[in-house]
This record gives sequence, structure tokens and C-alpha cells, in this order.
Amino acid sequence: MSSELILEQSIKSFDGYQYVYSHESFTVECKMKFGIYIPNIADHESVPLLIFLSNFKCNEQSFITKSGVQRLASKYGFIVANPDTNPRNCENECEDEGYYIDATQSPWIENYQMFSYINDEFYELILSNFNVDIDRIGIFGHGIGGHGALISFFKRPSQYKSISALAPICQPMKCQSSRNAFLKFLGESKLMIIKTDQIKPY
Repeated sequence: MSSELILEQSIKSFDGYQYVYSHESFTVECKMKFGIYIPNIADHESVPLLIFLSNFKCNEQSFITKSGVQRLASKYGFIVANPDTNPRNCENECEDEGYYIDATQSPWIENYQMFSYINDEFYELILSNFNVDIDRIGIFGHGIGGHGALISFFKRPSQYKSISALAPICQPMKCQSSRNAFLKFLGESKLMIIKTDQIKPY
């Protein structure tokens, strides 16, 4: 099941187009935006897909405007999709980053289901609307996005052929800000599990 895409922005860039779309997410229960670069070659053949997860204080525009990835995606013929980092303008908006995890604690459990959003809803949304080679999909990220990429790959290895984590947060319990966010989203009981194994809980 996928929601309807609404085109928010379209810009010609090298041999392709940089788009921004929005949709009503049933996973995080609010409107979400994402960027996607489509090279012209994808008009007539399926191409590889890279999903990028951004760092702190970013939105869907950050990667689009700062990375310069459009030139490479155009040259080598791959799609790059980058979702927003958090639910926005939702009923239970939090000042903390979502860390690409699924909250288990009220009230955040209603909207902060970012792991499921990325690896289920967003993943299927891209595959069902764009010409992606399903055998060549990779995920990468920076900072908390690197953390999100790692846990996505380790929990869903069959979905991804490659993983790259740039300066990732690998041990969130050793960083006070991320520890506080995990405590808020997951509660003390699950936090104790994560203290002993950073990957297994996912």
C-alpha cells in the first residue's frame, strides 16, 4: 500500500531532474517530504537506487542543496532518494531527532516510527513509483543517518546490496544527547538492552 505522491518541486539538473515530493504517511501519521534525483536513463531502463539518510537538524532540502550528488547520479545513471529526518507538524512533535528508530513510548509511538517509515513505507513508495532495479539498492547516511543506515542494513540485509556510514553514531548510549533521546523514545527497559548490544535490538 502506498500513498499518492504530490510534486512539490522539479528542477532540471545535468542529464536528469531533481524532484521534491510530499505524501501523507500512514506510518508516521503526517505529511512527509523527500527528494529524489532521476537521471534521464531511467526513462527507458531500470537503474540502481541509493537512499541517503541525513544528519542532525536536516530536512529533505539539505542533501539536495549541499551534496552535489546530482552530477554523479547523472554521470553514472542511478537514482538517489533522500527522505526527511523526522515527522513534522504532527500531533506529537519532539525537539529531539528521531534517530531512525521506532519509538515504543507514549506519546511518541504514534508519530516517531522512522525505522518502519524508511524501510517499509518509503522503500515501497520509491519502488512502486520509479524505475528502480530492485537488485541494486544501497543505503547510506551521515551522523545519525549513518546510524540509521547501519541498523537498516543489519535488520533488513535482503533489501540492500550496499551500506555506507559516514561518521556514524555507532554507540548512542555513550553520547548524552542521543542517550536522552533513546530514553524518551524507547524507555529504560529497552535502553538497558541497547547498552549491552548496539545492533541486536534492531
